[in-house]
Amino acid sequence: MASDTPDEPVPVTADVAFGRAALLPDIDRPRAWLLTLDGSPQSYVDLDEPAYVEFEYARRLAHVLDLAAPAAAPLAVLHLGGGAMTLPRYVAATRPGSPQRVVEADGPLVDLVTARLPLPPAEPIAVEVADARAGLAARPAGSADAVVADVFGGALIPAHLTSVEFVRDAARVLRPGGVYAANLSDGGALAFLRGQVATARAVFAHVCLVTEEDHLTGERFANAVLVASDAPLPLERLSERAAADPYPAVVVAGGELVAFTGDAAVVTDATAVGSPAPPRGVFGVG
Repeated sequence: MASDTPDEPVPVTADVAFGRAALLPDIDRPRAWLLTLDGSPQSYVDLDEPAYVEFEYARRLAHVLDLAAPAAAPLAVLHLGGGAMTLPRYVAATRPGSPQRVVEADGPLVDLVTARLPLPPAEPIAVEVADARAGLAARPAGSADAVVADVFGGALIPAHLTSVEFVRDAARVLRPGGVYAANLSDGGALAFLRGQVATARAVFAHVCLVTEEDHLTGERFANAVLVASDAPLPLERLSERAAADPYPAVVVAGGELVAFTGDAAVVTDATAVGSPAPPRGVFGVG
C-alpha cells in the first residue's frame, strides 16, 4: 500500500477528472517526482530543491519569470494550468512572498498533488479549481505581473485557450509592462505555432519565441515558449539563458519572427482548434 507521505519512493496512481494520473519517484533525487497523465509527462517536482526545473520548456518559462522583475523581488503571477505546480514552487523559492494564483480544472488532480506533494505553507499560493479561461476572466484588470499559460488536456492544448479573445483577456489582467508566456507544442509545418504567434502579435507590441532550432525547421514535434508584452522584452538576456541550457534554444523575434509567421491568420473563437496530437511515442504518448 502506498504511503500517505511523499518521502517514500513508492509510485502513486489515481483516476482524476481527465484521465489516469501517476506520481513516479525519481531514483536519482530522493524527494523528486514525475507527474504523468495517461502516460504523458506533465510536471516534475523536487520537494527538496524547488528551484530545480527538469523539463526544458519549464526551464524556459522560469527564465521568463526570472527576467520579469529584479532578482528576488515579489512577482504577482497567474498560472493557468497547475499539474504538480512546478513553476509556483519555483517562484516561491526564488521570489519569496510572491502572490500567486493557480487555476487548474482538474479538482481530483489538485487534491492528489497537494496531498502528496504539499505546497510551501508559508507562501501566498492560492489554488482555484476552474477552467483556465473562466479563471482568467474572473481576475481583475491589472492584477498580475505575469500570466503563464501551460494548459494541456493530456498532450493537447484546448481550442478555447488558443484564440485572440483569450490572449486579449490575458493582456487585460496584466499590469503595464507585464509578461504573458505560453507553453505551446507543434511539429511538421508548424501551422498551429505560426497561428499562435500571429494571434499574440495582434494583441501585444512585443513577441518572441523560445525553442530549439530543429523545431523551427519542422524536423521534430516539440514545445515552444511564446513570450509577449506591451513593453520591450529582454531578448539578449533571454537568449543567453536559453543558449546555456542543457538543450540549447534560440530566441526568435523581430523580422525573423515576422518571416516565421508568414501569412498565418489570427485565431478567433470561431476558428480556434486545439493543438495537434503529438506523434506516437513523443512526450510519452503511446
